[in-house]
Amino acid sequence: MAIEVSFCQTKEEFIDAFGAIGHYFGGGVSIEEVDQVLQVFECDRTQMAREAGAVVGGCGAHSYELTVPGGRVAAAGITIVGVRPTHRRRGVLRAMMRAQIDDVHARKEPVAYLWASEETIYGRFGYGMAALNAAIELPKSDCVFARPFTPRGELRLHPLEEAYAPIAEVYDRLRGDYPGMFSRKEGWWKNRRLADTPSRRGSSGELNRVVLYLDGRPEAYCLYRLNQAIDGGITTGVVNVLEALGTTPEATREIWHFLLQIDWIAKVRAGNLSVDHPLLFLLAHPRRLRPVISDSLWVRLVDVEAALNARRFADAPAVVLEVEDPFCPWNAGRYRVSLEGAVRTDAAAELRLDVEALGSLYLGGFTASQLARASRIEERSAGALGRADLLFRGERAPWCPEIF
Repeated sequence: MAIEVSFCQTKEEFIDAFGAIGHYFGGGVSIEEVDQVLQVFECDRTQMAREAGAVVGGCGAHSYELTVPGGRVAAAGITIVGVRPTHRRRGVLRAMMRAQIDDVHARKEPVAYLWASEETIYGRFGYGMAALNAAIELPKSDCVFARPFTPRGELRLHPLEEAYAPIAEVYDRLRGDYPGMFSRKEGWWKNRRLADTPSRRGSSGELNRVVLYLDGRPEAYCLYRLNQAIDGGITTGVVNVLEALGTTPEATREIWHFLLQIDWIAKVRAGNLSVDHPLLFLLAHPRRLRPVISDSLWVRLVDVEAALNARRFADAPAVVLEVEDPFCPWNAGRYRVSLEGAVRTDAAAELRLDVEALGSLYLGGFTASQLARASRIEERSAGALGRADLLFRGERAPWCPEIF
């Protein structure tokens, strides 16, 4: 039977749509929880797919401002995508992606991006792997800094009602520095990132919210949980770091010094760090971090010209890209990219690539030469890859500190 896709109009419809992904995580949203959940999710950006009246899939989007190299852009943060196992491989996902991308385009959001539950899914809809992250686990005995220093500043453990203002201030001051980070509204902070509901706690301890003040001003914060365990009178406990950010190198060093020196634990664990994190040089034994690298953000340019013009390019000779985009044919064509931005052109193509590869270039996390070595970009004019490498180069690795 035909699949019908529509946007949710009521709380009840949102619950049904959320249930498609909730099926895989042991449950969805109850009517008692829905008001709080809708402080984070947007009902009118959540879709449901129906077959014969029954909800068989759902997906949603957040309205974000995404940091890109040298700027920011309106972006759709794609989330809660799920198809019930009874209806897999029937075109449900494709129907939802079609409706969603068309809606993003109509809203004039040049970019959509997401964390992929499976890395094989979204390339066929034009998403390219654009960033990596690192997970670490460090024994307490190896939490030694490479250079001695005298800690300074004041650390305060804040309850939820006191934590929002200083933590949001720190985040907003630094998010413009990291391609891949996104704007967080007050409802997001209070009902998601700083919240400590039973469903978010799971089997871990309570959420701790610590702010570092330097000269009376909030300059760093960390969010962590303690998982304590004892074996023969000896702790085997773990500090699970959810997020730790500082506005300056000093503030970053101080907040991590605090985390690494918490007493009566055996390990420090962090599941989502940037691949160029300062800990690699702060610690005396960086190899003890044993970082596990994996993909994080996947980016889809919904309006190629607008998306390219939202970011800054380096001062390098121009290059002409020929972009293929069968899912969004309005993007197909040639673009001249230079320090001044991107414009459509009839000039001969120097690099040929699909929109998925362009998404991988967009945040500056990968180079055109890397993609060409993987047969994802075709060089048609000698030297064009080198020029593209310079133009798209980012100052730091793209990073998103939270899975949305």
